[in-house]
Amino acid sequence: MPTSTPMAPSALTPALAALDLIARMVAALELTPLVAVCSFDRDGVVQFCNQACAEMLGVKVGEVIGQRIGTLRSHGERQAEHDALVADIWRNGHASQAGDWRVRTGDGRDLWLYSTHIPVWHGGELAQIFCMEVDITQRQREFDALQAAGENFDHLFERSSDAIFLLRDGVVEDANPAAVRLFKCAGPERLVGRSLHDFSPMTQPSGVLSEDAQERMAGEARRSGNARGEWHYVDCEGGLFWAEVLLTAVSLDGSNLYYAVVRDISERKNAERMLHLAAQVFENSRDAIVLTDRGRRVIALNRSFTVITGFGPQEMLGKPVSLFRSGVHEASFYREVWSQVDAGDHWEGESWGRRRDGGLFPCWTSISAIRDTAGRVSNYMGIVTDITERKKTEEHTRHLAEHDFLTDLPNRVLLLDRLRLALAAARRNQAMLAVLFVDLDRFKLVNDTLGHAMGDRLLKEVASRLVHCVREADTVSRQGGDEFVILLSDVAGPAGAAHAAETVLRALEQEFVLGEHLAHISGSVGIVMFPADGDDIEALLKHADIAMYHAKQEGRNGYQFFSGEMNARIVERSGLEQGLRRALSERQFELAFEPEVDIASGAVVGMEALLRWRHPELGLLLPERFIDVATEAGMMVAIGSWVLQEACGHARGWQDAGRERVVSVNLAPAQFVHKDLADCVGAALRTAGLPARLLELQLTEAMLMQANTHAQAILGKLRALGVRLSIDDFGTGYSRLAQLKDSPIDKLKIAQSFFGNGTDATAIRTIIAMARSLAMTVVAEGVETEAQLQLLRELGCDQYQGQLAGSSLDGDAAR
Repeated sequence: MPTSTPMAPSALTPALAALDLIARMVAALELTPLVAVCSFDRDGVVQFCNQACAEMLGVKVGEVIGQRIGTLRSHGERQAEHDALVADIWRNGHASQAGDWRVRTGDGRDLWLYSTHIPVWHGGELAQIFCMEVDITQRQREFDALQAAGENFDHLFERSSDAIFLLRDGVVEDANPAAVRLFKCAGPERLVGRSLHDFSPMTQPSGVLSEDAQERMAGEARRSGNARGEWHYVDCEGGLFWAEVLLTAVSLDGSNLYYAVVRDISERKNAERMLHLAAQVFENSRDAIVLTDRGRRVIALNRSFTVITGFGPQEMLGKPVSLFRSGVHEASFYREVWSQVDAGDHWEGESWGRRRDGGLFPCWTSISAIRDTAGRVSNYMGIVTDITERKKTEEHTRHLAEHDFLTDLPNRVLLLDRLRLALAAARRNQAMLAVLFVDLDRFKLVNDTLGHAMGDRLLKEVASRLVHCVREADTVSRQGGDEFVILLSDVAGPAGAAHAAETVLRALEQEFVLGEHLAHISGSVGIVMFPADGDDIEALLKHADIAMYHAKQEGRNGYQFFSGEMNARIVERSGLEQGLRRALSERQFELAFEPEVDIASGAVVGMEALLRWRHPELGLLLPERFIDVATEAGMMVAIGSWVLQEACGHARGWQDAGRERVVSVNLAPAQFVHKDLADCVGAALRTAGLPARLLELQLTEAMLMQANTHAQAILGKLRALGVRLSIDDFGTGYSRLAQLKDSPIDKLKIAQSFFGNGTDATAIRTIIAMARSLAMTVVAEGVETEAQLQLLRELGCDQYQGQLAGSSLDGDAAR
């Protein structure tokens, strides 16, 4: 069930402040006791009526709405004049001049009303006329009494609560005490001898000069006996105020004699202005507004309510607002809403609304209680904002936050959320689930050769294929780069997970058509099962990653289930990496040397430096144990530099001892492509004081095969230093003869594999013949027996190394 989001009325954002303003305006429209307000449409049907209007007409508010205005009151002999005034407003859209009207109510009472008619526009069309009226019946009676007073005039003049002025030819001759108070003067002498327009601004709000307006009123009074109007005055303290003026002409001794009754109507004008603004806001608000009585029956709604919901006044007026609920929320929701309104006069939150056609829409609803002057709830106002577009925007933003921008697959954030829910369901139902960690093989090659645009296109196609490999209830997520994670909910054991992995691998093996290009990749998949391989999200993802890594090590294009042994190897690997980072600074590395012996003379002509790691806990470790870890950790350049420096130092020591020998150092691939290799080699030679001819650098065939223009330049720099260059483990790769011929290589070292499982004399003879043709020295590695040595002697090999060479070397020679 959708939940609401209540908000304290005091925490007003700009939007809520606007709604609060509307609420206060509409409350003023509904409750003001000074002005009776009603509105009616072109058919004369009442659309709105406030409490003051209903009381003036002698009926209840609910009985007024929907009635024709003509049935509620009449204007007697001036009815035709009043009808013409209303027709003129509908025709030209201008407000009427305020005026006095005598009306008879439906219950037979005669009233004098001071009435103003204001047009209200909506969407460029005149929608309603608001009629604002003040009951001046009592004032009219007082005026009639004043005219009939005669001999009691002086008594009334002094005691009247209205300001009264006696004017002769437009100049004040006398002013009563109420006039002195109204104009805030020290005494009547401030008023006597001056014209009333002297106490007026230069112009009236209508734009007419105050002096001209006073002349017009005086002329009307002379013609008709009296004139009434509204006036803007300035009191003796400089304050502006509104007043209603009744000017009566009296003929005496041929002079223009008048008496003027002035009543302060500032409060009423402020109320009218507020009511006018409220009416415009109510009708033109883009939010839907509905008013109800204290029984929650609809008494008014604005145009936007009809536009948003489709419900018009004829369908809603007089009916309980509860009839128009959406049907989404339970009864408890509405009980809580009205409980908050009863407690704090306000509730607002997110809910669902229903349109006339039955469609639902999300909305932000604000409900406020409106209280009368006695503090009792008289009405309720609801403001409904259609937030459909906002919800779409929020949903789009949430989608962007939870999905991969390239493939539109769930990203890690959404995967973790779904994995959390899947684990909870699996625990509850005692079911199994599987997580497959998929890493693409050879994706980097596609990216590097075809460009990133084609790489992105490939990833999109991969995502599409993976989605079609699993069920709709499963989740395929991209973790970044070329890594994907698949969550299989309620899987049928390891067999089901294996079947899914095989489906994925078959999909990835198929050819990818990328525009004009074709691409071929495969995948390595790691699989974990819940609960066997982990009981929480972190463990499952970590173990799936480990299993994927082992799938790659097993030759790629396959899958591996996680096992404890895998984890142990990863833990060991992590420990080795951490230890390697300390090994250099703590001088845990050392070098061993294997001699290279001249076959013809039996003399030791060189020594190959072999790296060893004396681990503080694991003892002496051979390179096979840690070189891969060091390579992946990016440490081979630093380790290789240390080996160079140490090997050159040893070779210098041998030279100083009178045993001049060439020292051979293996270059790691990362060293070979490093831009500072030549500088590093030169620095090692200078530091040790070793002649360059006594240093030999060993490359692999793979490094030579990858040699590009930059690599050839490196070989040239190394040759320029004077060091020797050799190819290690020759025969295990696929070197091209032309490439060997163009490279400055001094020596070929025949791989030890040619002596395993029976000596391959043919291959050895071929390599020696090729080396001879290229003027290269030939060294045989891994020689263990005299028979192997004799064969090499017969084939014309130059040097050998291995167990047999080491056994014939005394200890001092190796140091």
